[in-house]
Amino acid sequence: MHVSSGRWLYGFLLAMITTVLWAVLPIMLKEVLKGMDPYTVTWYRLFTAGVILFAWLAWRRRLPSIRALSVTNRWLLVVAILGLTFNYVLYLMGLSRLTPGTMQLMIQVAPVMLMLGSMWVFRERFGIGQLIGLSVLVVGFVLFFNQRLVELFTQMTSYTLGILITLGAAATWALYGLAQKQLLTIWSSITVMMVIYLACSTLLLPLAAPASVMQLTTLQFWLLVGCCLNTLIAYGAFAEALVHWEASRVSATIATTPLFTFAMVALGSMLWPTVITPELLNNLAYLGALLVVTGSALVALAPSLIQKLKSRRLRRLAITPPPAAS
Repeated sequence: MHVSSGRWLYGFLLAMITTVLWAVLPIMLKEVLKGMDPYTVTWYRLFTAGVILFAWLAWRRRLPSIRALSVTNRWLLVVAILGLTFNYVLYLMGLSRLTPGTMQLMIQVAPVMLMLGSMWVFRERFGIGQLIGLSVLVVGFVLFFNQRLVELFTQMTSYTLGILITLGAAATWALYGLAQKQLLTIWSSITVMMVIYLACSTLLLPLAAPASVMQLTTLQFWLLVGCCLNTLIAYGAFAEALVHWEASRVSATIATTPLFTFAMVALGSMLWPTVITPELLNNLAYLGALLVVTGSALVALAPSLIQKLKSRRLRRLAITPPPAAS
């Protein structure tokens, strides 16, 4: 079993880098989508990341062999490829209909779906702490959508469709995560991602229009470059953070991503009002966003917190002297 290095401050800083990069990503993508379709944006992101990882593994002579995979693992690889492809495309299709903050908040459903899927596939336990976290998350969503609950449940508007598409993106990410979890027992995380990125970009190529990059404005072009690099750097920082800090704490830190997105949108709309549109939310919605983040963090932290409480209790019982005989 993996044990963190103990360099928690370094792990925390890496987790924060991931959080900030993922927080700014939908803001950048929102502008790029004004000049490029979701298929092409996704193709550029996945192809760029795949090629760089391929060059890295080739230089280190660690390229994988697909033939070495069993039939079952090949099917898992296919599921992972399809899952991530749909996730990336659906994410952008949802983002084109929603604000960056709403998108980042909704995608918090993905880790919960992965947890529920792990319970079903890998028979993982669902503890009371996770149930509390899930309850807080649901209440948070109700408060967040307080201004548009009637619209969501009675009308198929562009906003409602965006929410449904985002739920689809979350579900396909959970499907990808379950398949990847099993593939990591055979290949390293970098190897798995390289194969999946290149396969996804190949799958998307017939739908993409790479030449449309020539029609982007200077700002949109550099934002596209930033999105491509974001995919690599954020994932690399996330993987390295797991080496130095507990996975539950890394996940809880990353759960705060929507709050950073809301803050960046607020700041960006003041500095560049013609580029970034502000979030039109009331105080109750912002309270809901905070509860969603809190619930997501509780879901991630609950197992380790309960385990630590049990360990402390056992230690306390072990050092407590028995009562004197009467």
